Amino acid sequence: MLKQIAAFDIGDKRIGVAFSDPFGEYAVPSDTYFRTGDFKKDVSAIAEIAASRSAELIVCGLPVNADGTESVQTQKTRRFIEALSAQAGVPVVTEDERYTTRAARGDLLEMGVSAKKDKRKKSVDSLAAAYILESYLAGARRSKEMKEVSNDYEDGNNIVELMDDDGNTMRFEHVMSFQYKDEMYCALTPETEAEEGDEDEGAEVAIYHITGDEGDEYLETIDDEQFLDEVFAEFCRLYEDFEDADEAEELEPDADDE
Repeated sequence: MLKQIAAFDIGDKRIGVAFSDPFGEYAVPSDTYFRTGDFKKDVSAIAEIAASRSAELIVCGLPVNADGTESVQTQKTRRFIEALSAQAGVPVVTEDERYTTRAARGDLLEMGVSAKKDKRKKSVDSLAAAYILESYLAGARRSKEMKEVSNDYEDGNNIVELMDDDGNTMRFEHVMSFQYKDEMYCALTPETEAEEGDEDEGAEVAIYHITGDEGDEYLETIDDEQFLDEVFAEFCRLYEDFEDADEAEELEPDADDE
């Protein structure tokens, strides 16, 4: 069943609007809503815009600092999103909007959009909303792909053999392959632990970077401990999307495989 998705880039003065295509494959910039200064009126107007396209899902950009921490603007946006969620009658989700406005401005310059202030701002807002929606759709596609991979391994054909520095062969169960910052990584857990299934203590998980050309990929360890923590955090977030959240929280990276 096709689902129309609406996306909004919420600002203090303007709100960029975008919608998905009927197949949910890409985002299309729409109009820019200029806020009136009346909070309730603005929330109702945005809810009506989503309803006018029979949107079954609303994606709102959430502004955070470059390091991922929240700001005053984050809290203001959350307040608007909470009010919209209560009124829209459809699910409302958030998407990290870091760099979307900057990327939108860059695209406008490449496309040669007029430098007139009002026109530029309107275009930036709607294009930023489209970037937010594109980011959400890309994440949804990755999640779907990971679920398919997970299902493919249910037959027990998910064993990976690796050789240590002493030439000993170690067998791991593939947990997940995923993307982080445009690079591919995979999570493995020792086969013995997977067979024992001791979920109470949590299984060790080793994270590897997948590198090399297609058809000739190989795994390499991540030596930067801080970056390893970042990648592992992303693994946990994605794992929780389609597995038991409590189980994901119990997993800990295997320091021996760094």
